[in-house]
Amino acid sequence: MEVLIKAEQVCKDYVLGEVKVEALKNVSFEIHRGEFIVILGPSGSGKSTLLNILGGIETVTKGAVYYEGTPLSWEDLKSLTAYRRAHAGFIFQFYNLMPGLTALENVQLAAELSKDPLDPETLLGQVGLLDRAGHFPSRLSGGQQQRVAIARALCKNPDILLCDEPTGALDSGTGSQILKLLSDFNRKYKKTVLLITHNENIAEIADRVFYFKDGYLERIRVNEKPLNPEEVAW
Repeated sequence: MEVLIKAEQVCKDYVLGEVKVEALKNVSFEIHRGEFIVILGPSGSGKSTLLNILGGIETVTKGAVYYEGTPLSWEDLKSLTAYRRAHAGFIFQFYNLMPGLTALENVQLAAELSKDPLDPETLLGQVGLLDRAGHFPSRLSGGQQQRVAIARALCKNPDILLCDEPTGALDSGTGSQILKLLSDFNRKYKKTVLLITHNENIAEIADRVFYFKDGYLERIRVNEKPLNPEEVAW
C-alpha cells in the first residue's frame, strides 16, 4: 500500500516554567493512503499533540514527518500553511464555527478553500441538519454545532482527515451516524482518517489501532475484519 504519512523518531517537548514535559517520545510509524486509524490512550498520552503535528499545526522538537515522501519543513511557515490548506482536514473537540455565518455558510467556507470540494448542502443533509441550514451557531446545540463542524471538514475533501474526539459531545444515535459518515468518506473516496477517541468500542471500525501511553506509541493492533459503524456497541 502507498505510504501517505511517515513519522520517524518524533519527539515533542513543552517547557512550562522550569519544567520540561515530554509529550511525545521517539514515535515512529507509517500510515497508508485510504486507511482508517483509531488512536487510543489516556488523557495526556500525546494523542492530540500527535494529531496537531501531523496536521502541520505544531512543530516537532526532534524527528521528522513525511507527507508523500516529502518532509514537512517546520521552519517554512508558508509551506506548512499550503500543506494544511491543500491536504489536511480537522475536526476538533471544540467546534470553532464562525459565529456570524449560518450553518450552511460555515460549510460553504470550506468549499471556497478547496480545489475539489464536496457539496455543502449534501453534507449538511447527511449530518441531519439541512433544516437548520439558515441558523447561526448560537441557535444550535453543542451536538448540532459539532455536526456542522464535521460537515465543514468533509466539504474540504482533504487527503487526510484528523479527528479529535468527534463524537464526544454526541448521543449514541448521532454518534453512530457520524461514524458512518466518516467511514463512508474513508471508503468511498479512499481518504485517510485518523480518529482519537476514549471509546474503545469505536476502535473496532478501524483498519489499525494505535495505543499511546505516556508519550510512547506502545503498540499497533490490526483489525482483520473491521466492524461497520452500525455494529459498534456504545
